[in-house]
Order: sequence, then C-alpha cells, then structure tokens
Amino acid sequence: MSTAAVLRSEWIKIRSVRSISGSLIAVFLVTMVVTVLTSATVGRDEAAEADAELVFGAFYAMNFGQIAAISFGATAISSEYLNGALRMSLAAVPRRTHFYAVKMSLIGGLALAVGLITAFGSFLLGQLFMGEYAIGLGEPGALRAAFGGGIYLALMALFAAGLTVLLRSAVAVLSLLIPFILIVSFVVGDIAGSAAGYLPDRAGQLVLHQHPEGSLGPWTGLAVTAGWAAVALLAGWWALRRRDA
Repeated sequence: MSTAAVLRSEWIKIRSVRSISGSLIAVFLVTMVVTVLTSATVGRDEAAEADAELVFGAFYAMNFGQIAAISFGATAISSEYLNGALRMSLAAVPRRTHFYAVKMSLIGGLALAVGLITAFGSFLLGQLFMGEYAIGLGEPGALRAAFGGGIYLALMALFAAGLTVLLRSAVAVLSLLIPFILIVSFVVGDIAGSAAGYLPDRAGQLVLHQHPEGSLGPWTGLAVTAGWAAVALLAGWWALRRRDA
C-alpha cells in the first residue's frame, strides 16, 4: 500500500473515532477556555507583580493543553489494540516500519498544526484582557515562545504515542504521564535541583520563558524534549517489530 493510501486510512481512523478527534480538538478548546478564565480574572493582578514574567504568563494555559495533547497521542494509538484492529491494519500494511512511520507522522503533523494554532491563539486571545499589561508578538521572546509552544505540544503527543505502543494501553500511559507532569515533576525538581531541568516537560517549557534560567536554553530545552520523544518512538517501533499483533 502506498504512503498516500496509508495516510488516508489513518486519517479516517482519527476523524471517525470520537475519543481521538475529541482529544485533538480539546488541545485547542481547553487552552482557550483556561486562557480566558485566567486572563480575565487574575491576569492583570499577576502581571502587576514586580517579578512577573509576561511572556511565560501568557502561555500559562499550555499546562492544560499539554494534557489534551498527551491524551491525543495515547488514544490515537490505543484504538489499534481494541478488537484486533492492529491485526487488520498490519494485514493491509504488512511492512510494520512503514505503517508505524506513517501513523506517527500523521499524529505528529496534526498535533503540530493544532499546537501552533493553539499557541498563537491563546497568546493573542489572552492579551485582549490584559489592558495596560498587554504585550504583542514583537515582545522579546514572545514569537519564539509561540512557535516553540506548538512544537512542544506535538512532541508531548508523540512521546505519549510512542509509550502507548510500548505499553499497549492508553490508560497506563495517561496514568503514568499526567500525574508525573502535574505532581511528580515538581517534587523531583525540589529534590534533584538542576537535573530536573532535563525532564521532558520542564525542559520543553523553557521555550515559553522570556529569559530561561539554568544550563539549558529555550531551543536546547526543546531539543531535550525531542530526545525523550525520539526514545519513546524508537521503543515503540522496537515493540511493534518484535511482538505479535
């Protein structure tokens, strides 16, 4: 089967399964809703503080959008493990590496497109409520943060997708990643100090800071997250190649 045909079939799967398409749409919707709620209520008060970082604050809602991005990556894969769907997919596309590469490319491409729209949209929407503290994309670091934020969401989706192939369960991946990002990462950060800056979420989010602190810069931090995603994708590829469908 040609690459174009595989892409079409995988797109049909994503579009037709509500849990997958819903989680992708949620990346945008959740981020927008949280942006409005925070910017309209406490946005100006927090921006008025002496140590406020206006660029990073503008992307606060990305903390919630990344949960939806992780859910999208996990559910886009886990559907293959329901009712023998993976066996049918591999019967149609016997070359497992080809199937895996096309599927992950589509997941990453969709997550990147939605991620960029979400990052730019949340920034611009949030500034409508900031009054005298509003900033534009011309603010130092703002344009880089918007682009980097979209890439970060795509990398987290791919990270989750690779782990889901390895573990064969979206529930397991979501149970592992969501508590880790929301709770464990901060606890580890307090204990491990600078080493915690190399965790996938903390490293990737450096691109959202106007002036990142620590040994990693904004793009090198994003590269660390890309490394985590690459390892997860390689582990998933190995599992798909070695295991029975």
